[in-house]
Amino acid sequence: MKGMSLIVRTITTVMIGFIFVYGIYIILHGHLTPGGGFAGGVIVAGAFILRILAFGSEPGGEKKSEIRASIFESVGALLFIGIALAGMVVAGTFFLNFLPKGIAFNLYSAGIIPFCNIAIGIKVGAGLFSIFLALAAVKYVVKD
Repeated sequence: MKGMSLIVRTITTVMIGFIFVYGIYIILHGHLTPGGGFAGGVIVAGAFILRILAFGSEPGGEKKSEIRASIFESVGALLFIGIALAGMVVAGTFFLNFLPKGIAFNLYSAGIIPFCNIAIGIKVGAGLFSIFLALAAVKYVVKD
């Protein structure tokens, strides 16, 4: 059987959802509380890393997951650049806040900042997960 003991796998099954939701919460509330895209992305990546550590993976599975993580990392970067360029298209200034600011201390009060946090969270989460997978795949490198 792959992975760790039954106790670790059971606790991981229970906790991974809570960790993931907490990471999303940190990303979405980054403009109101300490946190944001980077911190939330690290927490989300931690949830995926915990799953791989607890349950293991098939040989070569790291490469498939790394390709998916690379795609998500690229999507996060493109979203971030797209938000910046949207400000230029709408109002002529790079990274201009073109959305209404709303009421202070409300979830919808920051204009484009939550969208930037989401893009950064996707990029950081996928990037850290890719780094973990690259380190995990080293065991399959044939030594001469």
